Formats: sequence, C-alpha cells, structure tokens
Amino acid sequence: MRETLNKRNAAVVSDRLYRAVRSVIQEAHGVVSRVANWAMVEANWRVGFLIVEDEQKGKRKAEYGKAVLRDLARRLTAEYGSGYDESNLRYMRLFYLAFPIRDALRHELSWTHYRSLTRVSDPVAREWYMNECIASSWGTRYLDRQIATQSYERLLSGANPDRRRKRKELPLTILHPPANWARAEWVWSGWWKIGD
Repeated sequence: MRETLNKRNAAVVSDRLYRAVRSVIQEAHGVVSRVANWAMVEANWRVGFLIVEDEQKGKRKAEYGKAVLRDLARRLTAEYGSGYDESNLRYMRLFYLAFPIRDALRHELSWTHYRSLTRVSDPVAREWYMNECIASSWGTRYLDRQIATQSYERLLSGANPDRRRKRKELPLTILHPPANWARAEWVWSGWWKIGD
C-alpha cells in the first residue's frame, strides 16, 4: 500500500515538475530561435553588403563577372556548407540591394521571408508585402503565395477607386500597443481627433 501511495505522489509531482521544466525549455528555444534567426538575417545582409560594396564598388552589377562569385561560393561552401553556394550568395547580394539600410530590417521576419521579398522588384509593393507579412503573421509559404498571385497589384487594380485609395492610406495594424500607450501621442492623434 505504501508503495502505491509513493507512486501516485511521484506521478503528481513529476507531472507538475515536467510541465514547469517543459515551459522553461520551450521559452528558451523560442528565444534562441529568434536570436539565431536575427543573427542569420544580419549576417546575410552583411555578406550582401560586402559583395556589393567591396567587390562591385557600389555598382548594381559587378564588372568582374560570375567567376569571383563562383570562387567565393566554392571556398565558403567548403568551409561552412551548402548555405553559401552561388545561388545563396546571389540572394544575399539582392537582399542588400533591396534593403540597403540595415536598420530598416525587421526582426519579425526570417531569412526565408527576406529571400521571398527580394523577388519583388517594386519597392512600394515590397514594403507593402513586408508590412502585411508582419501585421498578419504570414508564414513564408503564405507570403510566397501572396507574391505569386500578385496580391498587392490586385488590390490596387480593384474596381472601386475609393477603396483602393483608402486601403493605401491605412496605417499598419498595431498588434501590441507600446507599454507607455497612454503617453504615446501618435496613438491618440492617430486614432481620435482630440480638441476638434
């Protein structure tokens, strides 16, 4: 009987302890994932910067041809693996060209999001897809689908010009208000007309 009681108490304690430890581990995995993702995005931006600025002397097209990029890819792939093949190095270069201001990069997006966004040639459309991606929590597959079906372009070509105009003027959806939301003037002046 005493053995049965100990097994029952051990199961209750173990389950509670398991849930608490599991919660800590999941939280840590989330933090590590976000930090690793941002480090990868930033590293890929810097690689693109080096290729464009150092090798291309700031020009959009390299004068040295594909041989340098191919040799760089061969050497990096030998040391770091297939993530630095010629195709990915081209994406990194396009990434820098599409987003030349590093501080404008968004932490909420992954490298895969940015790879998809670099394929959008119109900077206004690219920004719209980026903002919608963040505001609506689009995954990369959904983002790819929206780009492939030209969601932004279809929105602009809608039959109702008033709807089109209003949609372009809408501010980005605020998912989480700032901690000091009561003192944030832009929140009050943006949502309500005070004093009119």
